[in-house]
Amino acid sequence: MNNKFRINKAVISTGIILVSFALAYAPLPGIKQTIIIVSGTELKEPLEELETRFERDNKNIDLELKFQGSQDLVNNYIDQENDFQATILIPANGQILEQLAARWKAQNNSELFYNQPQAIAKTILVGIAWQERGKILFPDDKFSWSKLERAMKLKNWSKIGGKADWGSFDFVITNPTRSNSGQLTLNLWLQSEGKDLNSPDTESLVALVKNSVYQPPRSTDILLQEFITRGANDGDVAMVYESIALHRWSQAKTTQGQPYQIYYPATTIETIATAAIVRPNTDRNTAKVADKFIEFLVQPQQQAVFVQYGFRPVTKDLDWRSLPNSPWAQNIPGIVPNLNIQQSPSSPEIAEIQRLWNRVQ
Repeated sequence: MNNKFRINKAVISTGIILVSFALAYAPLPGIKQTIIIVSGTELKEPLEELETRFERDNKNIDLELKFQGSQDLVNNYIDQENDFQATILIPANGQILEQLAARWKAQNNSELFYNQPQAIAKTILVGIAWQERGKILFPDDKFSWSKLERAMKLKNWSKIGGKADWGSFDFVITNPTRSNSGQLTLNLWLQSEGKDLNSPDTESLVALVKNSVYQPPRSTDILLQEFITRGANDGDVAMVYESIALHRWSQAKTTQGQPYQIYYPATTIETIATAAIVRPNTDRNTAKVADKFIEFLVQPQQQAVFVQYGFRPVTKDLDWRSLPNSPWAQNIPGIVPNLNIQQSPSSPEIAEIQRLWNRVQ
């Protein structure tokens, strides 16, 4: 009798534990679960469209999107500058997540992310120039770092071969201490010329760029929107992501009466937007919901949306160049589907580029 009582008691206890566990990790009916996503600004438009699609099919989940420059995303998280608790981080480059995870572990002696970060979309670094001026700077329609450096040293279009009333030569990149594309630009430029990050020649080149770029924007999308709005008088050549260059190409044509030309460096850098779920302030059920959203992003239908906004997909079985509304099907001049790709800079290299930018005068 006592044995039977003990067995029943054990069964009841186990049942209570299982019910408690289910209640703890299952969403209550009628209550929405909020997932806060912090992303680089270059993903703003596709993510806003996909947010609507995901919430339509998952009515008990509320996505909140926040957008920051990719390096700001790291610094704000580490320094606890945000007035919200992030669940998913999606910077422009997976190496930035590596940098964040390393800094977090050094300070807290713990792992930051639940799972291995997931690639969700790809793009590459390109140059853009207003067509008339691009023909002067790159007469063979080939991007050249040396010709760009020469123009920055000469400073005025009249000395470069352009019209005197074009005024000064204006080069634009994002702030490398706040944005991934600025970091990639400096890294690719230095690598193309075989310069070591710690050499005097490197410092001279970075100083030239820093002194030539007036108030570099904090994010790539802001840079391009300002480039288009202000026109050639405030920006002649800029380094941006191919994705937004393709997506906003028709906007430039409408706003300025002429499109910009897209230029591909002989070797460029691929940057892969990567999503990760953070552990702090994220319980396992919330992490499970967040993972559902990330898996949603890499499905073919959603990858097609990224393609419409100029991104290259991370899934292999997608004929992205022939998709409806694909920029690659719109006869945009200069598009190059297949390129020589250089590996993205490592986390230590990114950190050194930031220190170098802050150090030079």
